[in-house]
Amino acid sequence: MKGEFEFIDGIRRTFPVPDGITGIGDDCAVIPQTDGWETLVSTDMLVEGVHFLLEDISPYQLGWKSAAVNFSDIAAMGGTPSGSFLAIAVPRTTGAGWLEEFLHGYRDISGKYGFPLLGGDTSSSPDRVSICVTVLGKAPAGTSLKRSSARPGDLICVTGFTGDSAAGLDAVLKGRPREGEVPYLIDRHYLPHPRIAEGMSLARTDGVHAMMDISDGIGSDIRHIMEESGVGAEIDVDRLPLSDELRAYCRRFGADPLDFALNGGEDYELLFTAGPQASIDVPHTVIGQITENRGLVWKGSDRDFNGFRHF
Repeated sequence: MKGEFEFIDGIRRTFPVPDGITGIGDDCAVIPQTDGWETLVSTDMLVEGVHFLLEDISPYQLGWKSAAVNFSDIAAMGGTPSGSFLAIAVPRTTGAGWLEEFLHGYRDISGKYGFPLLGGDTSSSPDRVSICVTVLGKAPAGTSLKRSSARPGDLICVTGFTGDSAAGLDAVLKGRPREGEVPYLIDRHYLPHPRIAEGMSLARTDGVHAMMDISDGIGSDIRHIMEESGVGAEIDVDRLPLSDELRAYCRRFGADPLDFALNGGEDYELLFTAGPQASIDVPHTVIGQITENRGLVWKGSDRDFNGFRHF
């Protein structure tokens, strides 16, 4: 079987996108409108046993996360929220209380970030929960931040901390005691906060060029920017923003924080590039630089980091 990215490239070649529309290759499709705006559209799935363990995650957390990972795609383009559509399939044995709590979580994050639920679909499934969310956003024409706009000399920047979510998942899978820093890390995995306001601010900032959210780990996501922009990159692993909780977890359980920060994914922070003179108001950390050389260099480590892939 082909790898995930090869499969996506095959879809991209099979279904050419009409002129003037941005299709596969960014966090959202971008559809120009006649009123000076462009519509942003994205969709993501969450499948039981692949993206979540139903015996551990609460229905409220699952409702929140199902929406959050999709809202993050609008943030990655610098867009303004418009709404969402929810499709969910559950086994017939699923109780009404579980569904109510799921919708409670979905409603709370939708209200927090301004994404009204506009429709969707429901179905039964043989034995597993499957969720698909489609989100809509908008941006003034020509202002969406794409992966294809990085330039040699740009600084590579990231919002927030990296690796917390992956460490939270590690704690769940390995049954770590839920004490100390562990509950914080698990919350970062189950209750991510999409950087909507930060993305909108960055889209309005002169000198910010390319952006995406961190869903598959920096080791994977920086390669998307490199490929779409036709550039290379250098990342200094010693400059990665690592939380105190992540460092404490790695000391306690003998793990390498770089594995979580670069290979883990699901942080849903923003990875972006900007010219050295850009005046950026959003809190961020500079972790490297875009280069003309098409290769990827990890300064401070002799390892390679490839991020997460589904297959």
